[in-house]
Amino acid sequence: MTNSPLTSDGAMVRVDGLRKSYGQVEAVRGVSLEVQRGEVVVIIGPSGCGKSTFLRCINLLEEPQAGSLRVLDRRIEFGPKNSIPKGRELARFRAGIGMVFQQFDLFPHKTVLDNVMAGPVIVKKMAKVDAEPIARDLLAKVGLAGFTARYPRELSGGQQQRVAIARAMAMQPAIMLFDEVTSALDPELVGEVLDVMKQLAAEGTTMMVVTHEMSFAQDVADRIVVMDAGQVVEQGEAAEVLMRPKNARTAQFLSRFHGTREVKTSKD
Repeated sequence: MTNSPLTSDGAMVRVDGLRKSYGQVEAVRGVSLEVQRGEVVVIIGPSGCGKSTFLRCINLLEEPQAGSLRVLDRRIEFGPKNSIPKGRELARFRAGIGMVFQQFDLFPHKTVLDNVMAGPVIVKKMAKVDAEPIARDLLAKVGLAGFTARYPRELSGGQQQRVAIARAMAMQPAIMLFDEVTSALDPELVGEVLDVMKQLAAEGTTMMVVTHEMSFAQDVADRIVVMDAGQVVEQGEAAEVLMRPKNARTAQFLSRFHGTREVKTSKD
């Protein structure tokens, strides 16, 4: 990972009062959050609660209507009198943030190796001779060293998602964002992708992860953030939030992951 400068208060990411609406529907409602270097923050909550929208706002794939965002030493204010970076400035901003989506979005006409090399070569203007060893090392890291000459159509969904992770890592981002990266996979393929993410977490990669994989969250998260109706309703250490939630809405959401037993709040 790159040793990029932190924000002035020591955080890798700081979000203050972020708001994002689609017409009359407010998907993200005044969310504030900080992420420290090397921290793994897992965001959970019911479907449609704004988790993915919030993550996409951090990478400026969605433009918030209000609030502010700092990633490393770059601060962006949102509102009617402000505009997000454009063109090369936007590309430079996103180069420090790796993002892996539900869908793999690999280039179908490029080999696995060329897919992983694409970012450094196209965005960073790195020579192919320099980008290739980086790509090969990353493919070995995700268990695909022998698949460099294959095309995406020749891979399983789990393999394609691991290529997507290697592709994002090839840009040497300061932080990695994962948006429900196992949701489109067959159940038997989920584990191989989560294993790669666990390895990244163990190596100190700064990560923000939106997921419904509660066992993964419990194993890997330094902190769990619970969202509901576009707001953060609870956050804390994984064991506390998952097993002893303080918020009734959190307990209701988690009850379906604990069989039929309803999770009680710590006040019960």
